[in-house]
Amino acid sequence: MEKPHSPSCRRNREPILDVLRRHFAGHSHVLEIGSGTGEHAVHFAAALPQLTWQSSDRAENLPGIRAWLDEAALPNTPPPLELDVTGAWPAERYDAVFSANTLHIMAWSEVEYLFAQLTTVTTPKATLIIYGPFNYAGRYSSDSNAAFDQWLQARGAQMAIRDAEAVDALAGKAGFALIDDIAMPANNRCRVWRRQHG
Repeated sequence: MEKPHSPSCRRNREPILDVLRRHFAGHSHVLEIGSGTGEHAVHFAAALPQLTWQSSDRAENLPGIRAWLDEAALPNTPPPLELDVTGAWPAERYDAVFSANTLHIMAWSEVEYLFAQLTTVTTPKATLIIYGPFNYAGRYSSDSNAAFDQWLQARGAQMAIRDAEAVDALAGKAGFALIDDIAMPANNRCRVWRRQHG
């Protein structure tokens, strides 16, 4: 099949990689939630060969992810997992979790479910990194994010840019504490949490 492409992935992959190099140092097994096209998985796994990069997504996206993984034929990218956050989660445990541009696509109930399940798939001291747009104190961080939020909600009422404080509260309930919040291109953020207990 023809591989799917994401223009935003090509734009953001290097800045995200800089964050992953720093915060996933000393880690070994990453679960990527919502791998989309699969481009991030291939790029990051190639650049970080010490990490086993486990991609995952809903069933309809798996063929495209497989196309990217098969072409790259990297030794550290196992076949993608089918993962809908409201369904069954992997039995394996990971010391790192990454997700890009997912929270604003999911319904808030799905975001809640994602964070509630993190303790079932992570090891003590695991690191969680989420990339995407966030609001702070209920306010948009830019005019472009306000316009993007309007576009999202026109596509589906369940979609919206999430408030950083609300996401932090979910992370806290799951035992994760915010350790970094990094400005990224195009008014996005990389927010980093560390699991505080087993």
